[in-house]
Amino acid sequence: MDCLEGLKGLEDNSVDLIITSPPYNLGKKHHTGNNRFESYNEYDDNMPEDIYQKWQLEVLNECFRVLKQQGSMWYNHKNRISKGVQISPYEWLILSKFIVKQEVVWFNRSQNFDKIRFYPMTERVYWLVKDSKTKMFNIINHHDVFDTKDWKPKGTKGEFKRAYPEKMVEDIISCFKESDLILDPFSGSGTTCLVAKRMGKKYIGFELNLDYCKLSEKKINEQ
Repeated sequence: MDCLEGLKGLEDNSVDLIITSPPYNLGKKHHTGNNRFESYNEYDDNMPEDIYQKWQLEVLNECFRVLKQQGSMWYNHKNRISKGVQISPYEWLILSKFIVKQEVVWFNRSQNFDKIRFYPMTERVYWLVKDSKTKMFNIINHHDVFDTKDWKPKGTKGEFKRAYPEKMVEDIISCFKESDLILDPFSGSGTTCLVAKRMGKKYIGFELNLDYCKLSEKKINEQ
């Protein structure tokens, strides 16, 4: 189902930890390496930017509602370039009810070799909380920059192109040992749910595309 429909069906203060990565609204054309090409069609990822940001804000505020008081949300996104101007996730994050506790940089080496700027090769993972006193325990003893050797994307044989690293989810859950129920409102190919199950956690994932739901169930049931 749609993420907002799913979120609105959850009770207030019921989720311990949210780990997610929404569609980035990259438009119909992508720039990889030195090449430009038409976007794939998993989602309508070409919304007017103001509508996209309002949507993300609504999702974030629903996540805030369902999250427990000492819970945490980890929100994977990136800085984008549109019409020569950088768009930062902070543009809507600061309008949400959340407190930004920390920003983590994932140097994933995604290619963009256009010489009109320094090459963008990073994404961000924002730690969002309801209470500034919320804590984590850095059991993995890591700094705030992760490389591909730390968080290596895992392919899905062309079935889904937006899977983020299982190790990312594993590391985050490890730092919140007491978290029992994990939520991903943009479940995609089911990475968050898969890792949560592997680590003995309860999980909820929402995904609009039925084929990806089936893919997620297959992966989860096979592990």
